[in-house]
Amino acid sequence: MSGHANAVTACVDEARLVETACSLVAVSSPTGSEQGMAERMREVFEQMGLDVAWQEVEEGRPNVLGTWDGLGGGKTLMFNGHMDTSYSGREPWLRDKPGFRPDPFVRDGRIYGLGISNMKGALACYVEAVRALQDAGVRLRGDVMIAAVVGEIEKTQWGEDYRGKDYRGYAAGSRYLPTHGGAADMCILGEPTEQRIVLGHYGAMWCRVSTSGPFVHTAFSKGRLPENSIVRMREVMDAVMEWIPTWEKEAAYRGLDGVVNVGAVSGGYPWRVSRTPHRTDLFLDVRVPPTMPMAQARRAFKDLGRELAGRFPDYGIETEVYVTAPGAEISEEHPLIAAIDESHAHVFGAPPERDTVRWFSDASALTRYGIETVNYGTSSGLPGAEGENLDIKGLVDIAKVYALAAASVCEVA
Repeated sequence: MSGHANAVTACVDEARLVETACSLVAVSSPTGSEQGMAERMREVFEQMGLDVAWQEVEEGRPNVLGTWDGLGGGKTLMFNGHMDTSYSGREPWLRDKPGFRPDPFVRDGRIYGLGISNMKGALACYVEAVRALQDAGVRLRGDVMIAAVVGEIEKTQWGEDYRGKDYRGYAAGSRYLPTHGGAADMCILGEPTEQRIVLGHYGAMWCRVSTSGPFVHTAFSKGRLPENSIVRMREVMDAVMEWIPTWEKEAAYRGLDGVVNVGAVSGGYPWRVSRTPHRTDLFLDVRVPPTMPMAQARRAFKDLGRELAGRFPDYGIETEVYVTAPGAEISEEHPLIAAIDESHAHVFGAPPERDTVRWFSDASALTRYGIETVNYGTSSGLPGAEGENLDIKGLVDIAKVYALAAASVCEVA
């Protein structure tokens, strides 16, 4: 570790970091409504003296890219974080959970509020890391980028009822980013990893299985209950449940089995249950290891569909794959891993642990544009009963690691 390390870490300002993080949480930014958050990030970047690029991914949904130019001759490191939040804060089932509202507060050394964990806390850490380098008088050879992007949350359009920008997630912003100037050698994604280096994460394939049946009035349905598409789905779901363990073994990766979630069921009309439903849909989230091509995963699901159609020939079986978001991995030998290891050890006293996760991140898109990406950030595990919250000390320590890693990757001039 260079002689600048202690000077840099001493310049990480806890009060400033907390103020930044709270100001970001205070801006409501569910998927599809990131404009206000982008304006706040632009303001912060301009205050830092960064070069700012405004990328209009679609109307009202801009990426904001702040670049601290180096003196030349070094690598470019990107810090990437999504601005959209998993929820809006208006959901009835979250009404009594303060950590799921865009109203930040500090209590017992923790920041509470919607998005602090996923992942406005990371954006604040990136900002503080660059500020610490600037305050320490350090100049780097390479450039440092902070990319605040739209549309990362695992959401997608489907059917007639779920269309528009509110449903365009799954790396919408990070796919746009590298094709419009956001080109870097490597990237740190501060997703909440509990201070572990994530060497690989699963991708997602979202699928539909449907049954059909007659559309008739209740008065004329006597004796036809077995033809009801919902009733038929009961048998089909049992068959799908038989398939899931086989898939999960086939999708094993780095000591983890795959996983399949039964995410939704839709059939009939609650406002008109005097009619039998003509179709019932079952929706699955099938997690796919980064080592498996999505085409292979899709074939496996379509094979399941053909098997179901043969087993239930009168049920009108249909299948559809409507999300294919690949996973991502990074080599243990990548220089970015070494830089984080050394920086983490300087701050925490020992190198970070490794992890493999089944959640999705924007590393999926970035790596496919040649930007090798690692997920590494602070977290205290899943949100508690009160919702999202993060330990302030953890944020401060991770900001220190980010600053030191940037100095290592981009080289002190």
